[in-house]
Amino acid sequence: MRIVHVAGGLMMALALAGCQRTSSMDSVNTQQNIQPLEAQPIGTVSSSQLPDPTTDTSGQFPEKPTTDTAMATGTGVAGDAAASAAGLEVKKEAMVGNWRVASGPSSCDMFLTLTNLGGGSRGGTRGCAGELTAMGSWEVAGKQVVLKDRNGSPIARLYKTADSQFNGTTNSGQPVSLSR
Repeated sequence: MRIVHVAGGLMMALALAGCQRTSSMDSVNTQQNIQPLEAQPIGTVSSSQLPDPTTDTSGQFPEKPTTDTAMATGTGVAGDAAASAAGLEVKKEAMVGNWRVASGPSSCDMFLTLTNLGGGSRGGTRGCAGELTAMGSWEVAGKQVVLKDRNGSPIARLYKTADSQFNGTTNSGQPVSLSR
């Protein structure tokens, strides 16, 4: 019983010692002269109807791409349709992590995350050549994995062909393969 009282007394002494003010805190100036920010005038707010992008004749909106330019992956529309039909289902969460990339005669590493970046998720490459050096993001669109440059423009499209295998092409037609 006496040991319990001694241990309790030591615990109390340690607790009180932790609450003491030390001399190192005396040198900290907690009363700084913080001035509030001055209010700044703002301009007027106006509103108006935005133009309809489907009937725009002012050239403010770019032209809708044709099917051939929208799917410019080097395989052509028929090749993309066949790859899409044969492609396996893609789960975005399963894409996260490190991938080994084979593109033409070279190989490199690709890292995919779920961190949002513009219209996709953050990604990047290390040791890659060609178009893949500009990769900054990626997204899953149906059965397709779209690799994008740092401006959000597609640079490659891939389809799942096996459990840990994706195949496709860059915009210039260079074959690309991801594997783990």
